[in-house]
Parts: sequence; structure tokens; C-alpha cells
Amino acid sequence: MLTAIVGWLSPAQALTQEELIAKIQAAGYSQVSDIKSTAEGTTVKAMKNGKPVTLVIDSSGQIKERN
Repeated sequence: MLTAIVGWLSPAQALTQEELIAKIQAAGYSQVSDIKSTAEGTTVKAMKNGKPVTLVIDSSGQIKERN
């Protein structure tokens, strides 16, 4: 089931879970999981270069690693 998980974006910009995962994978991340909408944006767990990372996707669609 696909749902708009980036609800804080306007409807035209909202990404489905599948689109969000594809965007993250295109940025070089794998094993995307634990997708949550938070006050700071959408957070996800993923792997990059064999290491686990937490990502935040902000309202403009930028992917940032959280420390």
C-alpha cells in the first residue's frame, strides 16, 4: 500500500513511500527502513558503505545524514 508519507509538503510535492525509497537509493543508500514523519522532516534508517545511517529528508526533498 502506498501512502503519502511526506505530508508536510504540498500535495503536488508529496512523495509516496516507493518514490521516497527510490530517491534515497538513487543517492547511494540501501536497506531503507523505519520511515517516520517527524517535526524535522521524514527520518529513515539506511545503509551506506556498509555502515548504518539515519537520514532526514527535509521539506525541499534534500537528504541529510543525521549525526
